Amino acid sequence: PAVTSPCKILKCNSEFWAATSGSHHLGAEEAPEFCTALRAYAHCTRRTARTCRGDLAYHSAVHGIDDLMVQHNCSKDGPTSQPRLRTLPPGDSQERSDSPEICHYEKSFHKHSAAPNYTHCGLFGDPHLRTFTDTFQTCKVQGAWPLIDNNYLNVQVTNTPVLPGSSATATSKLTIIFKSFQECVDQKVYQAEMDELPAAFVDGSKNGGDKHGANSLKITEKVSGQHIEIQAKYIGTTIVVRQVGRYLTFAVRMPEEVVNAVEDRDSQGLYLCLRGCPLNQQIDFQTLRSAQATEGRARRKGPSLPAPPEAFTYETATAKCREKLPVEDLYFQSCVFDLLTTGDVNFMLAAYYAFEDVKMLHSNKDKLHLYERTRVLAPGNAAPAGTHPTLWVALLCLCWLCLL
Repeated sequence: PAVTSPCKILKCNSEFWAATSGSHHLGAEEAPEFCTALRAYAHCTRRTARTCRGDLAYHSAVHGIDDLMVQHNCSKDGPTSQPRLRTLPPGDSQERSDSPEICHYEKSFHKHSAAPNYTHCGLFGDPHLRTFTDTFQTCKVQGAWPLIDNNYLNVQVTNTPVLPGSSATATSKLTIIFKSFQECVDQKVYQAEMDELPAAFVDGSKNGGDKHGANSLKITEKVSGQHIEIQAKYIGTTIVVRQVGRYLTFAVRMPEEVVNAVEDRDSQGLYLCLRGCPLNQQIDFQTLRSAQATEGRARRKGPSLPAPPEAFTYETATAKCREKLPVEDLYFQSCVFDLLTTGDVNFMLAAYYAFEDVKMLHSNKDKLHLYERTRVLAPGNAAPAGTHPTLWVALLCLCWLCLL
């Protein structure tokens, strides 16, 4: 197929692969032929350098060529070849493989190169956000907000009030736009709403379209109407979307290189998965708990304030969340908060599934649990039960006075 992008790195890649096909484990006698193909590869990349600025595949190829030159003791000066072009396999786009290799992010890394670093972002519940830097926030963010906005895809969520007049919001709509990427995928749009979690893109397809690497983008339905997974292998990205109750949850695993692939860095302030929610949209757990307690006392004195759902007390909400979330981390606290705010047990399941997605997607298993930064932690990152931060401050001050 014709490559519409002015960057011709895929043509360079294809020519090199064709010239070295079946010769990846070279003996000493084959090295001159490999070096000839490698020099031709380097010459091809230099010809397309001007139009490939900022192109992930181009920079990966350039670094790979330099490494292979050293590895096989190839001279940069010498003959180059004009290798034959590999013919494309026949068949419908729905049945094509993930070739060419550039359409598989992990395979595009040479074996001697460092493995890519992966990050995770998730959004669930009322809503709670875990950013790519493992910052955990509870936000208001009512209306439409961008979660991800980089050179390869856009993700936007719409949050609506859970109850009329309530400040509690949850994700009711999700839009994901995969941008056209060279000869791998066409632009594809995925959209989910309350009570509608499709297992296909808006055009009815389940892969990246008519390009040769179409199957490097796929949708898989895990549980009908409840759980879908999107694999975007060409950018090394996995996205999980769930409907829990009436509302949606979102989780993604993405390489740092893709996360930071943004041309206009000044616009990153509204990129929630990277920068977090604006300060005026964030909700503090400790402050809200105090407000809930004050509001509860006010209701006992008179009916002046609107009453939240009464399905759970703090004790029953804690017991319910502990059934699915035995570790009292921020996922557990989010569960308790959401049950008290909404009275909807599905928010407990949303927190549970959000943590299950973290276990599946997060690359650092030591960072699965997150805890409040204001709380003094016991050894093993477990928060001391029943200990208030103010008490710890008072004890520390008392110890200091004793030393004086």
